[in-house]
Amino acid sequence: MYGVSPQAYDRAITVFSPDGRLFQVEYAKEAVKRGATAIGITSKDGVALVAFKSIHTKLVVPESLKKVFEIDSHVCVTASGLIADARRLVDIARVDAQRHRITYSEAPSVDSVARSVCDLMQIYTQYGGIRPFGVSLLIAGVDDQGPKLFEAEPSGAMTAYKADSIGANKKEVDELLEAKYDEKLTLDESIKLCVDALRKTQEEKLQQENVEISYVTVKAKKTITLPDKDVGKYLKS
Repeated sequence: MYGVSPQAYDRAITVFSPDGRLFQVEYAKEAVKRGATAIGITSKDGVALVAFKSIHTKLVVPESLKKVFEIDSHVCVTASGLIADARRLVDIARVDAQRHRITYSEAPSVDSVARSVCDLMQIYTQYGGIRPFGVSLLIAGVDDQGPKLFEAEPSGAMTAYKADSIGANKKEVDELLEAKYDEKLTLDESIKLCVDALRKTQEEKLQQENVEISYVTVKAKKTITLPDKDVGKYLKS
């Protein structure tokens, strides 16, 4: 079309294809689909993140594979896709959260943290010489309005969910969540639902070393990451 090679739409992030697609953004989403599964879920007394860690060899130190990151005391994030990209976004989000505290003498809302991250991800879809972040994030936290959960996509799209998953087997996990999710679930029941969804969709056996669980309660508004022994209790239940 107009002498433009089809490959040009693949290589340039700033060029739309004739049917209105940005291929580099779509390729970034494919990188997310290849990532390990992560699930977020809200409940009446908090919000939880449950992430699966792919450990392909016994030589790996499991603690080095971090999948849940704390942004602020009341906000945490899990990622699927290129975790190196996620770490960069987490570092920027942490600085923005601290800047908000210094400027306004109050904790940032979960919405503002999610919006800041998504704005940055969207910028990386607009300029030549850069590529989109190859990662999706689940941003969870509790603020004055209660428990909240957002998904940030490589395009910069920001969507609020009651329960959501990212990474491999997303379709199957989402179907299980839709069938069993209830707003009346307690935080403990919500975590068990997430673990059950992972167990039914993962080829690898769930062990306390390859599952990471973090949550924020409405009462404390503080991120808590469970130690391996407590993760093991959920896996046995």
